[in-house]
Amino acid sequence: MTISAFDHPLLSAFLGDEEAARHFSVEAEIEAMLAFESALAEAEAENGIITRDAAVAIGVVLASFRPDTTLLRAAAAKDGVIVPELVRQLRVVVGEPHGDKVHFGATSQDVIDTGLVLRLKSVVDHLGLLLTETVLRLTSLEERFGGRALTGMTRMQPAIPIQVADRVNAWRGPLRRHRERLSEQSGRLLVVQFGGAAGTLEKLGDKGPTVRAVLAAKLGLGDAPQWHSQRDALVDFTGWLSLLTGSLGKFGQDIALMAQGGADITLSGGGGSSAMPHKQNPVKAEALVALARFNATQLSGMHQALVHEQERSGAAWTLEWLLLPQMVVATAASLRLAAELAAQIESLGH
Repeated sequence: MTISAFDHPLLSAFLGDEEAARHFSVEAEIEAMLAFESALAEAEAENGIITRDAAVAIGVVLASFRPDTTLLRAAAAKDGVIVPELVRQLRVVVGEPHGDKVHFGATSQDVIDTGLVLRLKSVVDHLGLLLTETVLRLTSLEERFGGRALTGMTRMQPAIPIQVADRVNAWRGPLRRHRERLSEQSGRLLVVQFGGAAGTLEKLGDKGPTVRAVLAAKLGLGDAPQWHSQRDALVDFTGWLSLLTGSLGKFGQDIALMAQGGADITLSGGGGSSAMPHKQNPVKAEALVALARFNATQLSGMHQALVHEQERSGAAWTLEWLLLPQMVVATAASLRLAAELAAQIESLGH
């Protein structure tokens, strides 16, 4: 077993999501950082901070630049971030007289945080598509079986007769609300981070806010004042991830309980057993429960990451790196598994 099941060479086929994980690869991270540097040079040239010749020289280099990742790895061990070494390499390649204009007025956190947001923009699109697919699969269940009877269960005991549609609505309703929440959150989440050394953009003088707005537009992000030490939008997003996986976990738990009795549901494609060939284990339903509990556990760590000291915290920032990618992949995997599980329901109710 590897450190994480999400990128395990075998288990990731079950618990991972390749598209979500791709946005947290080294290649995606560097690509987003270089996009920041390119857009920054253009925005600063348009506002007279650096010359047009400098921006062109930087753009030419960035169009084909590939950093030495061995040096980046060594720098990460020393500096805790790769940006100083990345910028050093860029400045060497750009050369005189424009090398010192690379990264002008920015700091490592601007590059890393904006690079993260650029990748989260793609992640949000991916999760939105998966969520829509899951809602459609549940709607299909209602269309096929909604008028059938079920025994309502309260506190794990038989209650009164209900219809399949009643239970499906309890699965689908929260997912529809989560779509609305995601749309509402995105305006706060998908914004540029550009503040310079301590958030004041001191090297840009009174042109700082204008450059930041142009930078945001070039990157396809919203403009917002710097948020180096204000992590509430990111933590709000991880709260959404946990809410979503929790709702999918409820779906999984219900299916697992129904499969235990066997009278109200027929599933295809269940998991096999090495000792009991007759079994069809509800493995996707069980995974939904596990992933819900995983994200709920990680969420407490993200709330810890809100506590930044003064204008920047290395410790809280690093904690985000440990938690956020896994929560994103867990959520994407949950959505995929939920849609697959819904498609495996051959009969529901009676």
